[in-house]
Amino acid sequence: SLMAVCMCQAVLPAHAGPRGELGAGPLLRWMDAAACLAAEKHAGVSCVTASMDDIQFEEAARVGQVIAIRTKVNRAFKTSMEVGIKVTVQDVLTNAEKIVSVAYATYVAKPVGAGQVELKPVQLLSTEDHLEHSLAIERRRIRLGYVQVFQKLMQESNKEGDFYTCEEKDALSTEHTHVQSTELVLPPHANHHGNTFGGQIMAWMQTVASISASRLCRCHPILKSVNMFKFWGPSFVGDRLVFDAIVNNTFHNSVEVGVRVEAYNCEEWIKAQPRHINSAFLIFSAVSDKGEQLTFPRVKP
Repeated sequence: SLMAVCMCQAVLPAHAGPRGELGAGPLLRWMDAAACLAAEKHAGVSCVTASMDDIQFEEAARVGQVIAIRTKVNRAFKTSMEVGIKVTVQDVLTNAEKIVSVAYATYVAKPVGAGQVELKPVQLLSTEDHLEHSLAIERRRIRLGYVQVFQKLMQESNKEGDFYTCEEKDALSTEHTHVQSTELVLPPHANHHGNTFGGQIMAWMQTVASISASRLCRCHPILKSVNMFKFWGPSFVGDRLVFDAIVNNTFHNSVEVGVRVEAYNCEEWIKAQPRHINSAFLIFSAVSDKGEQLTFPRVKP
């Protein structure tokens, strides 16, 4: 594809977590940066992250290995486009390549001044390009339906007011898994227009969610997937971002952590008027020092 970008990164100790594996935070930042480059290559103007489809992490990369992130625009809509992201890890010694993650992100072109951006269609060169172009419209339909179903579900549960309560004696309260963190958006966290990088917000969300999950398993949890990551509004250099994370539920070998992000400029900070910019659900697992899957305790909300 003409609108493809390939980015390679060596995994250094600074990028790794306590187990010597590439941290999810740096990886999410790199994925967003590479996808944004492909989007801007097609649009010819600055682009911002609108959403990411559910991201699954298949393989862990270790210090000394090389990560390759290949991105390409699959389809352009009126003002937004879908970018496919494929992350592979290459072992320098064996030359073997494994898939770390495959994801799809939506980017929105930012108009310059008062002008409207009308994106040109993607030039399709290969059979794969044609296939992804066809599937992109289906994925878009699923995305829009996903949001509507979720909102309907939330409205119904609010009406009923009859929430599930866990009666198990050994169930732990999720109260002590609540973690709050505040970050100040500085110029290195944003693009040349002052918009906070979506990947940077994802990295901060991953950190706070990981701390929340660790309060149940008493070890370093491993991120398995990021679900329903969507931006409801922008944030800018100078904003204070407040991250609230809490465990929603546990499923034997995994745990779901919900994270809500609110932004404040200086005036909003004083008046305590937050802007809800996004939320996501992060799924973690945990392994012992011997590599065995750990089970999570039952929780009560």
